[in-house]
Amino acid sequence: MEQHPLPTEINLHQKSRILEIAYDDGARFRLPCEYLRVYSPSAEVRGHTPDQAKLQVGKEEVNITDLQQIGSYAVKIVFDDKHRSGLYDWQYLYKLGRGWQPLWLDYLSRLSDVGRKRSAPDPFEVLRERGEVPSELPAANQVSQPSGA
Repeated sequence: MEQHPLPTEINLHQKSRILEIAYDDGARFRLPCEYLRVYSPSAEVRGHTPDQAKLQVGKEEVNITDLQQIGSYAVKIVFDDKHRSGLYDWQYLYKLGRGWQPLWLDYLSRLSDVGRKRSAPDPFEVLRERGEVPSELPAANQVSQPSGA
């Protein structure tokens, strides 16, 4: 049976609207509330099929008001816009942390495709400006850069 990383620490930074998650394999992710909200695993957001997915707009200022652990496999995130459906299992959160860059760029592209723009600074840029990184992966999971790059 395949072993999946499990969280060892979950911290909500409400002021900066960041959920920080550390995993037992050494990975650490800092995920903006907006990012978590627009990638909610709920059927309300994702639909029952990909063509039923609903693009989430206007979520720049959303925050998390509550985290409820569900057994030993997931967390229910309650947002201040009253969205509370969908369970974020540990592997889904890991996937969001590991793949934040292409997922975020895809979201921005889908907004642009329908003529919408975000009205706030990019939350991942804000993290980097503060000297924080969205994703810290253990050395075994990092993509090495060719020498001279």
